[in-house]
Amino acid sequence: MALPRFSYLVPKNLKEACLILAEYKDKARILAGGTDILVQMKNRILQPEYIIGISSIPNTDYINIDKRQLVIGANTKITAVAQHPDIQRYFPALAYAAGVTATVQIRNMGTVVGNICNASPAADTATPLLVYDARVVIMNPKGERILPLGDFFLGPGVTALESGEIVKELILPLTSEKSGSNYQKLSARSKVDIAAVGVSACLQADEAGAITQARIAIGAVAPVPKRVHRAEKTLEGKVLTQELIQKAAKISMDEAIPITDIRASDVYRKKMVEVLTMRALSKSMEQIRTK
Repeated sequence: MALPRFSYLVPKNLKEACLILAEYKDKARILAGGTDILVQMKNRILQPEYIIGISSIPNTDYINIDKRQLVIGANTKITAVAQHPDIQRYFPALAYAAGVTATVQIRNMGTVVGNICNASPAADTATPLLVYDARVVIMNPKGERILPLGDFFLGPGVTALESGEIVKELILPLTSEKSGSNYQKLSARSKVDIAAVGVSACLQADEAGAITQARIAIGAVAPVPKRVHRAEKTLEGKVLTQELIQKAAKISMDEAIPITDIRASDVYRKKMVEVLTMRALSKSMEQIRTK
């Protein structure tokens, strides 16, 4: 099916893109990698009058990492995140999730920021970013604002972006040396399909092995990817045992509210949240113990 007719606009920078968005409002959409929006346009889910292409804007495809944080620019490709050695070292769950997102072709075209802005509950990179306490830097014609990623998702396909706003970058605080993280994905055709369930975990421990900080996030089993705070609190301040892992996994399962669709039934999804949470926590702890 051919794309609907539209006018294609190419701003010189992100601020100009914000101004165009503010002018045309719901009639305009941003195009970066195009892996989501073009499909929606072909299927007539979206029919914008104006497409604002930002992929050619210079200095927006960066990965910057220092002793404090990781910063991922708006046009940074998913492949670049998957293959970056520092991301693989400090944020292994994110690197892995990026590496199993869709197909090679889509990873080479799509951006991590675009993946987040699409606001799919099943987005592979969403749960790792949540457990790494990612923040979203949002540009608008008047300046910038920063939101925790958990406040960015409002519903399936719905974000906190307001008229004239664009995501400039993602910021992740650097993990400690005594930390471990993991992403687990369930999909029908190996790692190619959209996740039927996605679970990420990130643990930090002290020298005695007690968990000082726990993060667990679940995806594709609720209207938005979300942290499981109650399960996290179950682990913090304690030395991780199999019994504790099972308890946290049961809480994660209880907080999942999946639907039945072509990828999996709600009952199966709910059970797999428990299984994948146990795997993610165990793998995260293994990383800590080998450091």
